[in-house]
Amino acid sequence: MPVYESDSDADTPPGKLFDRTRSIHEVFGGGPVADILLWRNRNVSAALLAGTTLIWFLFEVVEYNFVTLLCHISITAMLVTFIWHKAAEIFNWEAPQIPQFRFTFDYVASTFHGRFNQLMLNLIDIASGRDFRQFILAITVLYVLSVIGSCFSFLNLLYLGLFCMETLPFLYDRFEEEVDMLVGRMAREIRRLYRRFDAHFLNKIPRGPVKEKKTR
Repeated sequence: MPVYESDSDADTPPGKLFDRTRSIHEVFGGGPVADILLWRNRNVSAALLAGTTLIWFLFEVVEYNFVTLLCHISITAMLVTFIWHKAAEIFNWEAPQIPQFRFTFDYVASTFHGRFNQLMLNLIDIASGRDFRQFILAITVLYVLSVIGSCFSFLNLLYLGLFCMETLPFLYDRFEEEVDMLVGRMAREIRRLYRRFDAHFLNKIPRGPVKEKKTR
């Protein structure tokens, strides 16, 4: 009778999620992006979540047109700036200082470009077939994402992704031990089911004789 789960698997204490050795803050880069995702900069994190929720509400619920909304925001900003400048000239106030966003956009673009390249390299490495389990896991995850994507519009899916990025890392950082323990149990159960599947089906698939290499 085949053994589906060894005593060593049952007695092994749960490790970190994805067998990582670094903290969750270091996994996300350890910079301002990690501080925002883990809500260590609460003002910026709350503003980002509120802003994305407002944008989702305007486009998906109110059904605002993107060009119309962009024009209305630009008109409002120009009117406020114009009135502020004129009031500053009349009442001798300090003129408004418009911040420069170029460096922020450059940082976001470079960060996204680096993460995207790393993701593509990981997918290519998995597709090479070096680790069959990772290959099956990647195919399964992509298929699940495709099914989820067919049930939502692009804007809803984008908002759902941003919402998860703003909440799941924070919740994991707060309940890390409980999540690691639960994931460890699930991983052991998956390994047990895989051994059963391997013993009942994969090992029974007939294989042809292995040809020996001719030595000169």
